[in-house]
Amino acid sequence: MNNLYLWLNFGSFIIPFLFSFHPKLQFYKKWRSFFIGVFIMMLVFIPWDVVFTSNGFWGFNDTYITGVKLFHLPVEEWLFFICIPYACVFTHYSLYHFFPKLAFSEKLTNIIYVSLLCVLIITLWYHFDKWYTLINFFYAIVLLGIVYNYNKSLLRKFLPTFLVILIPFFIVNGVLTGSWIDNQVVWYNDAENLGIRMGTIPIEDSVYALGMLLTVYFVTEILENKRKRL
Repeated sequence: MNNLYLWLNFGSFIIPFLFSFHPKLQFYKKWRSFFIGVFIMMLVFIPWDVVFTSNGFWGFNDTYITGVKLFHLPVEEWLFFICIPYACVFTHYSLYHFFPKLAFSEKLTNIIYVSLLCVLIITLWYHFDKWYTLINFFYAIVLLGIVYNYNKSLLRKFLPTFLVILIPFFIVNGVLTGSWIDNQVVWYNDAENLGIRMGTIPIEDSVYALGMLLTVYFVTEILENKRKRL
């Protein structure tokens, strides 16, 4: 079980990477836009991660990592922000290659958007003193508002694939939080979150995934649309 976190990153990444060169998918052609999106996402998520780790809001089990760290974060955590978005965004574009009409209606998107904002805002109103909940939900509220007002069609396309992507994401995150293994790879201080778990996964992680992946997808789409207009 040594280096489990590293192997989870590698296992999540390798198949999408190899299929990126498939002649029908050709995800490699989006690499420039995608990796700029990852970089911008990491400008937000890495400092957030460093601060939370330094303050004990979450941490990492040395049993499952190599021990190599940068700014208090294991190298595996840095790779997480590359490998997981790569696998997930690749999955999004692959699904749309095979199912080009896969999108929620504008009405359903509006309902989901308003409902999600209401849940996030009401939860923050009562739990603003919990740092993971506060930062996580606040970022999601701002990001959803930006994307919705900039180009609602992006949410229409992203939301249905996000529901599909959550399945493998929860499998990987389940292992990281202690499912099917003796201990946790990543542990959480429940005083700084709602304390509600989906199996072993804090419920905030679903919103965290939304914020992380939507940031990368949003930037990728903006840059790809600009590239096509040139």
